[in-house]
Amino acid sequence: MSHLPPSSVAPQAESLITYPSLFPIKVMGLKVDGLVQAITHIALQFDPQFDLTTIELRESQGGKYLGVTITITATSREQLDEVYRTLSAHPMVKVVL
Repeated sequence: MSHLPPSSVAPQAESLITYPSLFPIKVMGLKVDGLVQAITHIALQFDPQFDLTTIELRESQGGKYLGVTITITATSREQLDEVYRTLSAHPMVKVVL
């Protein structure tokens, strides 16, 4: 009978999120024309029911940066990973939290 050492058996990672669920994502970038529209476009790609009225904007103290919080309906870990990757890859976006 063959036994694997305990270190070679990876436990199934449990998610702390119950799907589907509303999930806020904060995106920061330079305060430029088109930033909010670009973020909204990406949100709608991954959540066609995305509610535009939930967008929250917060300008940096100096006014150079804009924080945009979007709340999407998360349906899976894979979807969230793709949203973060897509937002992070956008040239107008500096940080995604």
